[in-house]
Amino acid sequence: MSGAYQPKTALEFKSTSITVPALLLASNDLSTIEECLREKIAQGAEFFRESPVLIDLHRVNAAELEVDVAGLVSLLFDLNLVPISLRGGTETQNAAAVVLGLSLQAVSPSTRRAPAAVQEKVESVVKTTAEAPAEKRGEAVLKPANKLITQPVRSGQRVYSHGDLTVTATVSAGAEIMAEGNIHVYGSLRGRALAGVQGDSNCRIFCMDMQAELVSIAGIYQLRDDIPKELQHKSTQVSLDEQMLVIKEL
Repeated sequence: MSGAYQPKTALEFKSTSITVPALLLASNDLSTIEECLREKIAQGAEFFRESPVLIDLHRVNAAELEVDVAGLVSLLFDLNLVPISLRGGTETQNAAAVVLGLSLQAVSPSTRRAPAAVQEKVESVVKTTAEAPAEKRGEAVLKPANKLITQPVRSGQRVYSHGDLTVTATVSAGAEIMAEGNIHVYGSLRGRALAGVQGDSNCRIFCMDMQAELVSIAGIYQLRDDIPKELQHKSTQVSLDEQMLVIKEL
């Protein structure tokens, strides 16, 4: 008897959660961008090596700055980053991105509106409905699935929670913990901690011993070298204030 094992199906789809760093550009000067990127990469070479990157052009387009998309993509590849997607682009930028093999995100919805009287009525109904308790709207009230980890999170491990995540042990260097809600670490945080990964800027990170390689809330992050040295090995709280991380001692 010979022949390879034949499974019932050649493939299957499974749900997964992947966190991709977003590169929010405030300048269209490729030389300046390269200088800033090299500085950031030097602070966490292993984290950035061949890391997928989402290019966000909202800020530069709001400032009406022209962006050389092809040059930017080439620069990222030269720095061992892997640009995979673009958002906030103009029609021209989006077309260039597609030619370069990037996907597009956050496509703007139609801007056409109903007549003013109809629109006002719709907005009034939506507001009243949104303010009503979920039970009165006939909706099921779903609580997020919080997760509790009581064992050390070892190097190379990745833990994801759809709600809050609580770890009562050490998070080792090279480990990654992610939560759609808050993160609590009642031990040493030496790896990477990413809270509010679905964009909730009100989330926070709490830990008893700050030694993190990276902390992030709603996609805004700081590397180890950006964390004040006086907070190392201290009980700390990380929050987000106007797109800037605030790290302070508890």
